[in-house]
Amino acid sequence: MTADLTSLLAGARIMPVLTVPDAATAAPLAEALATGGVRCAEVTFRTPDAEQALKAMTAHGGLTVGAGTVLTPEQAERAVSAGARFVVSPGFDAEVIARCRELGVPMVPGIATATELMRALGSGLHKVKLFPAEQLGGTGMLKALAAPFPQARFVPTGGIGPAHLTGYLSHPAVLAVGGSWMASAGHLERGDYDGIRRLTAEAVERSTP
Repeated sequence: MTADLTSLLAGARIMPVLTVPDAATAAPLAEALATGGVRCAEVTFRTPDAEQALKAMTAHGGLTVGAGTVLTPEQAERAVSAGARFVVSPGFDAEVIARCRELGVPMVPGIATATELMRALGSGLHKVKLFPAEQLGGTGMLKALAAPFPQARFVPTGGIGPAHLTGYLSHPAVLAVGGSWMASAGHLERGDYDGIRRLTAEAVERSTP
């Protein structure tokens, strides 16, 4: 039976979106994020070390870790084998969705239009990634899509920074907000885990009612 994304998030409304170029940074990164107060993170399948980073972050135990930028069923299989508890894609792909269901993990497809949202809802997926959120129009686009589809819940991602959080999180259709500013490529290159912890803590504080 496929787990439910809402239960995996357990009320967490901030989801760091991580591109980890070196798996050696994954363990201290997980520690910094967990210490900062987040409970959920997405590791993108954009680097050769993505699977190893997933394994290392899952082993930390303080985070629910999923895989992002999953484009094929084969990537979904590799992600789940590495410990991913959920799968996120930038778009809608029926084969990826079907494979995730077989694997028993929640799948969050990316949508950018009403047509794509209708395809997701028609496939039984009510939780979607609005991507790229800011480039699509930000909270204005979110409100426009949420109005005719009250059953949908959104995870806006793409171009979002701390200044945008309140606007997104105040909308009842938003399940969580994804962003990369908390652990950027620069932070990881410098080994600035204190900076990651600080930005994460600030984001978590902003997300708390």
